[in-house]
Amino acid sequence: MARWRSGEVAEWRSDRATSPRRNHATMTNRDQILTKLRAKVRPAELPPAWQSQRNFTDLAQRFSEALTAAKGEVIRAASLPAALDLLAELLVQLDVKTGVVNGSDFTNLTGFGILSGLSDVDWFIIGQSTGDARAACAQADVGLSSAEAALAETGTLILSSGPGHSRLATLLPPVHIALLPTDRLTADLFTWQQQKPDSFPANLNFISGPSKTADIEQTMAVGVHGPKRLIVLIFDVY
Repeated sequence: MARWRSGEVAEWRSDRATSPRRNHATMTNRDQILTKLRAKVRPAELPPAWQSQRNFTDLAQRFSEALTAAKGEVIRAASLPAALDLLAELLVQLDVKTGVVNGSDFTNLTGFGILSGLSDVDWFIIGQSTGDARAACAQADVGLSSAEAALAETGTLILSSGPGHSRLATLLPPVHIALLPTDRLTADLFTWQQQKPDSFPANLNFISGPSKTADIEQTMAVGVHGPKRLIVLIFDVY
């Protein structure tokens, strides 16, 4: 009787597993299965888009109520310049020394000199400033952003990712301040989705209030996994 040493057995098994004949059979079976599945594909008729039943008479008021209920804070302003004045006062109250801002959020607002009146703060502008953006976000006293849209029903900000849009800018600082024009308010998620183009960014953040968790003993803790305060400055546009 032939005796096989353990090393010879392992080598025989390896050669058998990688033999061209065995791989050919495996690939053939796989191809056969995929071919059968493709033959069974039938055209599908998608259901129509959901028509939202929400109809809020005052989107800004509804947004404010919903976000406040979620422990967020809302400040109303009559215009962007008025909102910037309120922002400057808020930064003084918070004793902000360093801040990070998503630069591309404000490309259409640069004519107002959005940071010119906030010169007392050392700003790191995502997409423009040089240096370690992650470290700047981690060390900043406040993160400043706008929002792609806002949902009145739930008091939710929608922030997209991409060049000049860092998720860390609104996640790592202890305070997140968002400047929100009223023309970006919409009733609910379904209404916003119908208004969006087919393409979406790689990441969308839906923010409803400051960071909250109740994992431990069902006791609510705020600011554990993100900003402890979310302040939204809503300003009217004409």
